[in-house]
Amino acid sequence: MAGQRALGVDRFAKTTLDEQDMIRQPLIAQEDDLADDLAGDLAGGSHRGDSMTAGTGINQDQVEYWNSAAGRKWVEHQAAMDLLLAPVLAQVLGRAALQRGERVLDIGCGTGASTLAAARLVGPQGVVEGFDIAAPLLARAQERAAAEGMVQARFVLADAQVHGFGAGGYDAMISRFGVMFFDDARAAFANMARALRPGGRMVFAAWAALPKNPFFGMALMAVVARLGPVAPMPPGAVGPMAFQDIGMVSDMLGRAGLRQIEAREVALDLTPPGSPVQIAGWLARLGPAARVMAEKGGTAADMAAIEGALAEMLEAMGGPDGVRIPAAVNIFEAVWRAEG
Repeated sequence: MAGQRALGVDRFAKTTLDEQDMIRQPLIAQEDDLADDLAGDLAGGSHRGDSMTAGTGINQDQVEYWNSAAGRKWVEHQAAMDLLLAPVLAQVLGRAALQRGERVLDIGCGTGASTLAAARLVGPQGVVEGFDIAAPLLARAQERAAAEGMVQARFVLADAQVHGFGAGGYDAMISRFGVMFFDDARAAFANMARALRPGGRMVFAAWAALPKNPFFGMALMAVVARLGPVAPMPPGAVGPMAFQDIGMVSDMLGRAGLRQIEAREVALDLTPPGSPVQIAGWLARLGPAARVMAEKGGTAADMAAIEGALAEMLEAMGGPDGVRIPAAVNIFEAVWRAEG
C-alpha cells in the first residue's frame, strides 16, 4: 500500500515545470454572485470591525472572492476541511502553547475551527478573537461558537492589514493558512505585531512548495488535462504558496519588527474524510479548479471526468486509515519586542 501511495505522489511531483506553472494560480477570482452586503453586522452576535477594505483597492480581490459563491462553497464543506487540516492546526497550537486566561488573536479564522480550538485552551477566563474578511465564513463560525456555548470565542469582520487593533492587547497571535493573502504582507504583519504585548508570540502555518503539496495540484491537473491549460500566475502574486520561501518570510517578519524568528518545514499527512470518490466530489469544487471550470465553460460531463481522474489519484494515496495526502507546511514562530 505504501508503494501504491508513493505512485500517487510521484504522479504529481513529476509534472513538468510548465504544468506546475499552470497549477500555481492564486485563489482569487471575481465572481458574479457576491455575498450579501458586508455593511451589516454578522448574525448571532459577532461584530463588524472598523476597517473593511471594500472600495479601497486594498485586498479587494480577496474580499470579493471570499464573500462570493466560491467562499460559500468553503462553508458548505466546512466539516471536511476541518478534518483535512486538523494535523496542521495541531502543529500551530502545539507550538503556540496557549495558556489559561490568555488573550489570543486568530487571523484568517474562516469558519472558526482554529478559534474554537484555541478558545478551549484558554478557557472562559481568556478570549480568542477570530478575524476574517469573509462574512459567510464568519457567520458559520459564530453559529458553531453559539452551539458550544463558547463565550470566550469572538469574531470580527475586518481586514487585519489595516484594522486598528490597539497596542498590546493580545498575548499571542495564531493562524492556520490565513496570512498569505495580503496585498502588503510586511505592513500587515507590522500592524498585527503591534497588537501583541511585549514578549507576545506569533505562530502561523503557510504552505511549502507546490511539488510537495499534491492537495493543490491534483484537482488542477485533472481540470487542465480535460479542458486545456490556463495562464500562469504572475511572479510574486498573492496566493496560497506566497510564503513557501522560508528565508523571504523570515526576513519580512524581521522588517516588520518581530524578533526571535524561527521557521521550519514540517512534513505531515492531510486527513480528508470519506472515500476517494467522496473526496474527489468536494475537492473538485473548491479553489482554483472550480474557477477554471467556470472560465472554460465546463459541462457536467467534464466535471464527471475530472472527478474520476481525481478519485484515481486519491485511490493511490489510500491506506488502512483512509486517504492520506502528503503535505509540507512551513511553521513560523516569532516574538514581539521581548520583555525586559
